[in-house]
Amino acid sequence: MDDYKIIITVSGTDKVGIVSGISTVLSEYKVNIEDIKQTLMQGHFVMFMLCDIQNAKVNFKELKNILIKTGNKLEVEVWVQKKGIFEKMHMV
Repeated sequence: MDDYKIIITVSGTDKVGIVSGISTVLSEYKVNIEDIKQTLMQGHFVMFMLCDIQNAKVNFKELKNILIKTGNKLEVEVWVQKKGIFEKMHMV
């Protein structure tokens, strides 16, 4: 069910530990990573994750804040959106 699907976008200068840092937080809060795509463009790291928060230990808003704080520590930008909203924003 899409009510429990979220899209996480991570962007910043490439360095060791970005994927690990974000995925460790997701694991700690019982968030399932269903799909992950990442790329490197001229030293700029971009990652998209589709996750399921149905069994998460925290609600969407709490998880979003935790991931943003994690991104700040990793010196990357993190955006967290519900999948339905993400899709509506990116319709052409």
